[in-house]
Amino acid sequence: MIGYLYLFVAIISEVIATNLLKATDGFSKLIPSVECLIAYVVCFYSLSKAIKYMPLNVAYALWGAVGIILITVFSVVYWKEQINTPTIIGLGFIVIGTVLVNVFGTGH
Repeated sequence: MIGYLYLFVAIISEVIATNLLKATDGFSKLIPSVECLIAYVVCFYSLSKAIKYMPLNVAYALWGAVGIILITVFSVVYWKEQINTPTIIGLGFIVIGTVLVNVFGTGH
């Protein structure tokens, strides 16, 4: 269970870091740049701890899928970016792939 807690922290910090990456304006703004780097350090440290308790393929599939979905939602709501039908279909495939890895993967 601790592995999932580390993974949760990794996902949330990655979503924060990625959104801060946009706010850095190409790392030209100091405060968002420092915050972004700190969030990525927390992200990768937490992910490295998570894979001590769960298979790498499961952790990475969940980290990537949940992260991209949350970032997409955040980009639409906060950054007012547009998404289209192919994007939504692609996100659906990511979810399907993650479910397949977690249900049928040999890592459990």
